[in-house]
Amino acid sequence: MSQGLPALWRFKRYETQYCRVPLHGPVREPHRHPGYNLISPANSITEIKTTLAGERKTFACELLQATATDAVVVYRMPTDHQLEDILLRKGTLSLGYFWQDRPFNAYHWIDARLDTVALYFNVSDNTIISAESIAWRDLVVDILITPDGRCRVLDEDELPADIDPELQHYIDQTRGQLCREPLSRLAEYDKLTRLLINPE
Repeated sequence: MSQGLPALWRFKRYETQYCRVPLHGPVREPHRHPGYNLISPANSITEIKTTLAGERKTFACELLQATATDAVVVYRMPTDHQLEDILLRKGTLSLGYFWQDRPFNAYHWIDARLDTVALYFNVSDNTIISAESIAWRDLVVDILITPDGRCRVLDEDELPADIDPELQHYIDQTRGQLCREPLSRLAEYDKLTRLLINPE
């Protein structure tokens, strides 16, 4: 998300075709959705996740920022949730970053002080953003980055044995890019989130 970063590339799937597009775009100053605050949320939007196996899950979120090709939503954890050794306590804020032209989405989990609890990436494709929903396909592999600089790759063992070789390459390439310089990635999302939540 920084203009000084070298171009990183990925393969995006359109039906059976792949093309090269940048993994990072130029940084844009965030604009908070009008009227948004942490107590009185803004417009509702539905996140729709479809797994490789075709299972569909929906989540009711609040829209924080949107353009024609990207969006940021916020979701407050309704209960405690354990992920690996990370406890996401009830009330933890999850800011979901989605792009139509990137091979991943990101969840930045923050506490009441706006400090990072963890940064979580889903390798994904087929992201479609509309006024009513954000739909995307979950490609199984996830990346968990914590403030101590650890970067963990999760769920690779759940990939199907007969996965399409091109899709496997797409996943491998995205995983490799996301695992580079984890502390820099944490700093990027910390800055973006603070500008969105507390721009002053």
